Amino acid sequence: MISVNTTSKKTLWIGRVLTALCVLFLLFDGITKVLKVAPVMEACERLGYAANLVPGIGLLLLACTLLYVIPRTSILAAILLTGYLGGGTTTLVRVGEPFFFPVLMGVLIWVGLYLRDERLRNLWS
Repeated sequence: MISVNTTSKKTLWIGRVLTALCVLFLLFDGITKVLKVAPVMEACERLGYAANLVPGIGLLLLACTLLYVIPRTSILAAILLTGYLGGGTTTLVRVGEPFFFPVLMGVLIWVGLYLRDERLRNLWS
């Protein structure tokens, strides 16, 4: 079976830009957790996470983000990141904080992937 690339350049670039924005934020978030940046540690403790868990959470986020930028593993990584962001959403709901940001980030991760990955678009057709 021959695969025909039907993605326009504009669609592909929009997907790449959305992906890049998500990756930059996720890298920043993961690195600040691993480096135990004071405001991040305070926020995590306020949300109920013990300080000794935060670097591990950051490493998990960095690993998932790395998988997301590798084309062969990007769909698996999007699933893993959805779970990670679902945990963040749950945490924010539990403490009564606004929870729209992790939901928005999850949507952007999938939209960016959908626009740049023909395999994913073929699942819907």
